[in-house]
Amino acid sequence: MSERAVTLRDGRTLHVYDDGDPNGNVVVEHHGTPGCGISYAPDVELARERGLRVVSYDRAGYGGSTAKPGRSVADVAADIEDVADVLGIERFVTLGGSGGCPHSFACGALLAGRCIASGAIASPAPWGAEGLDWLAGQGEQNVEEWNAALQGSDVLEAFLAPMAEEIRAATPEQIIEVLESLLPPVDRAVLTGDRAKHAKRSFDGALATGIDGWRDDDLAFTKHWGFELDEIRVPTLLWQGRQDKMVPAAHGEWLAERIPGVEAHISDEDGHLSIAVGRLGEIYDWAAARF
Repeated sequence: MSERAVTLRDGRTLHVYDDGDPNGNVVVEHHGTPGCGISYAPDVELARERGLRVVSYDRAGYGGSTAKPGRSVADVAADIEDVADVLGIERFVTLGGSGGCPHSFACGALLAGRCIASGAIASPAPWGAEGLDWLAGQGEQNVEEWNAALQGSDVLEAFLAPMAEEIRAATPEQIIEVLESLLPPVDRAVLTGDRAKHAKRSFDGALATGIDGWRDDDLAFTKHWGFELDEIRVPTLLWQGRQDKMVPAAHGEWLAERIPGVEAHISDEDGHLSIAVGRLGEIYDWAAARF
């Protein structure tokens, strides 16, 4: 894996990771909230086996990337376009997980032609989605976090700061305890061993310079994304688990009814984390077939 800082059109920098098959077709990956772009080696190997090059990054305010206070979800499109220019990438598939999913959709909506397909694993619906009880089925920690976000930046920062400290102080084995109210048994089974160590590395990388990225993600999710779902005109893949306590399956069902031509999979046996473990190979198969 190589890493580099990419200077963006507005002068900010984005920390970018480049892995997988160096001569392969490109999948641009968007990490969750909170998180950073560092890849899990066994997952990258799945991509490499399918001739895919994986380009990921720390979203604005996370890890090595400059913050952009007040950003919208749509703002990521310009960042990814700049990264593609610098790396000489003409076409790519985009893939998001959890909080990365709306950013994947943004590329599908706003960079169509260059972004040729968009995938999402456990995506939230837009805030205030008509006919959806947005918080229903979410774990207690999530409900408290979103209620803080609705009260503005200062209240949200006061809520997130001690949570970030708790995450930083935890061992990989203790991450399950920190996220206790958000993890059904199927996800607790995933967050062990090497995957727990990777999750800890991702959290630590994300929060190394503070909570700006986490704060700005949450605030961006509680306002208009900056594009409409019917603007997504590229092939789109959606996976959601019915046991998910972070982003309940009702969000995926709502999205599946509104994204044009989406290929949607709502899995009875999956939660939030288990899809990326058990389904990633076939998701990469789907991505590889778009080129």
